[in-house]
Amino acid sequence: MSEDETTGHPYLGLPPRAFWKSAVAQADRDRFPGLVTPRFAITAQTRIATAGSCFAQHIARWLRGAGCRVLDGEPAPASMPAQVAARWGYGLYSGRYGNIYTARQLRELLEEIALGAAPDPRLVWQRPDGRHVDALRPTIEPEGMESPAEVLLHREWHLERVAQVLRRTDLLIFTLGLTEGWEDTATGRILPVCPGVGAGRFDPARHVFRNAGHAAVLADLHAVHALLQRFRPGMRLLLTVSPVPLTATASGEHVLTATAWSKAVLRAAAGEFVAGVAAADYFPSFELVTQPAAGGPWFEANWRSISAAGVARVMGIFLAAHGLAPDAAAGPAPADDDADEGGADEGGADDPVCDELLLQAFAP
Repeated sequence: MSEDETTGHPYLGLPPRAFWKSAVAQADRDRFPGLVTPRFAITAQTRIATAGSCFAQHIARWLRGAGCRVLDGEPAPASMPAQVAARWGYGLYSGRYGNIYTARQLRELLEEIALGAAPDPRLVWQRPDGRHVDALRPTIEPEGMESPAEVLLHREWHLERVAQVLRRTDLLIFTLGLTEGWEDTATGRILPVCPGVGAGRFDPARHVFRNAGHAAVLADLHAVHALLQRFRPGMRLLLTVSPVPLTATASGEHVLTATAWSKAVLRAAAGEFVAGVAAADYFPSFELVTQPAAGGPWFEANWRSISAAGVARVMGIFLAAHGLAPDAAAGPAPADDDADEGGADEGGADDPVCDELLLQAFAP
């Protein structure tokens, strides 16, 4: 055995990005060279769909600003002002499905479309004012609807339009936000917000708290990938994890540790999924905001809203990694994110629109 063989080891010859000293401590932390090595290109011709928790609204807006082709299956009426359109769920994502906080929600939406079944009347909620909303996207119609039949008709149209988008999509960008959710055991669906918070009526015998673990999230991601191939073979999936903490937790834990647990599960599941699926990739939005070495602070005074500078930095690195001009995104002003896993206070047209904001009203 030669001297090189006896003294060699796997760390010899690794690139600078493999070592903290060269990749972080001595690196240009405004750009983090080597942090992102995309598996596939995003160009102006790539047909992109977006979905996820509220942080994903930033991604769609910045991609449009960079000249990317972000699909929209349910565009707002041409005469509708931007702020009104956002309040009614237009232009936030590639469909008016509202915030999809968990991998299970996305899986169930895709299954619902793939099955082609009629919308379930058990998933229509009544508000205190007597109006009705879709339990699976309860804030899409801020004024509610007159009857359950109207809600179901709108959902049927919505599902048809999302199906059309999926059949055209080259790349779906999905932002994982939460592990916690409430299951409607009568239908088996995970809800975007707890019944009784704004609409519906909470029934402890019917509505059960769920907190997905690593295995469950990983299984859901694999199911999502398989379902996407049914709509368009070869569709790719780009995952990211929202850096925004939970607004509230029903786990019984302190909200700080509940947030750490939830984000750790999502990050680990996303990493394992991407490691095993060549047509998937991961972008470190979570790390670029929450890692102390990433600079900042990128949070506002409440320690959960992402600042405009934080959003701009994350999206600048994202666009640069994919060969897109970051300065081209200057058109849509970065939002003051007072939301994601909790929602935004009233703000401008660029502020994320989030269901879970409603929970803040119940804080002591």
